[in-house]
Amino acid sequence: MPLPLAIASRPAAVSAPASALRQQLAASLLLKVPSVTPADTNREVFALFDQSPAIVGLPVVEDGQPIGLINRNIFMDSFARPFHREIYGNKSCVAFMDKSPLVVADQISLQDLSFLALDHGGKTLADGFIITVDGRYAGMGTGQDMVRALSNLQAEKNRLIMESIDYASVIQRSFLRPSQRALQASLPDHFLIWEPRDVVGGDYFYFEAFPEGFFFALFDCTGHGVPGAFMTLIMASYLEHVLNRDNRHDPGAVLTELNHRVKTALGQIDQAHAGDEEMEHRSDDGMDAAFCWFDSSRRELTYAGAHSPLLLRQAGESEVRLIEGDRLGVGYAATPLAQTWRNQTFTLAPGATVYLCTDGIVDQLGGPKRIAFGKKRLCQILQAYAERPMAELEAIILDTLASYQGDELRRDDVSLFGFRT
Repeated sequence: MPLPLAIASRPAAVSAPASALRQQLAASLLLKVPSVTPADTNREVFALFDQSPAIVGLPVVEDGQPIGLINRNIFMDSFARPFHREIYGNKSCVAFMDKSPLVVADQISLQDLSFLALDHGGKTLADGFIITVDGRYAGMGTGQDMVRALSNLQAEKNRLIMESIDYASVIQRSFLRPSQRALQASLPDHFLIWEPRDVVGGDYFYFEAFPEGFFFALFDCTGHGVPGAFMTLIMASYLEHVLNRDNRHDPGAVLTELNHRVKTALGQIDQAHAGDEEMEHRSDDGMDAAFCWFDSSRRELTYAGAHSPLLLRQAGESEVRLIEGDRLGVGYAATPLAQTWRNQTFTLAPGATVYLCTDGIVDQLGGPKRIAFGKKRLCQILQAYAERPMAELEAIILDTLASYQGDELRRDDVSLFGFRT
């Protein structure tokens, strides 16, 4: 029986960069630990543990096959009891071995190893596990090294995901940039709040100026985070293709065309006749939106809303009017393919203010009663500070929302757009 004085040093892969762990196998956790046989006595096991403090367990091997594992702490505690050394010292070490340790092949993946360790119970973390090569004993792995390697692996996966999401944010913001430039060139007194709940979000703003006026939209796509952001890019791409010289004066017609394209592209048609299995794999995605056209010469604002309101205050009026659109969103499975949205037209006197918002701000919980911020509270703020420059109003809204939210988590993306004519 070999009696080395110290355990081999830990394999380099355990402390390697996390990127090296992506395809890591149990072999990377292999430690060259001495083994004992059924012919070895407990005195010899004690000598091994005493000479090598780093050893947490000793595999028991017979004809190259692992048959058990002796836990250091259990063995040493038992051997320290009165008369146990005299009674058991010259007996076979199998008396103290665990007959069902976790035994794995060197080529098993870390992921599969973690599942086996979980199924095997908590003793694997304390005792470690035996590693074989071609079915024969090769060494051991410790629970500590396994947990460390899994943690590094998870950290690497999280890093890669966050890098991807951060770059997705760059892409999403680049899509918004042309609208922001056109907005700044067309409307000197405006504000645009666009705050994704996560790094990327499901809210999107669109603005395009033309010789006779400008078209603008604010929409809230299904979900938030990455799924929501993906939907915004789909919607923005369709909008750019749909919007043309003939329909830009007709926001309702643009919503109708978008609805038709989205439902067709995502297969969200006639789901009432789909079976249960087919329905399980069907999508139900779309957006709530407010689309508007402003005719500069006539000073006419035409609005069409898909479950998204318009807030309007004429100069000198004592309140901000909440104008609701139609109650069906765009593209959803329940929205008919032939659905249309009505236009509402308003003549704006100089100094009128116009606002669009998504439901992220009005649905945000907060305050002493933990209730939603609400449309009424938003309208009161817009009215109370109606004469302030839009940049100041933006800061007031953000401060008020943050104060109201308090320690509550942000529930959704928050977007709000306003301008003065």
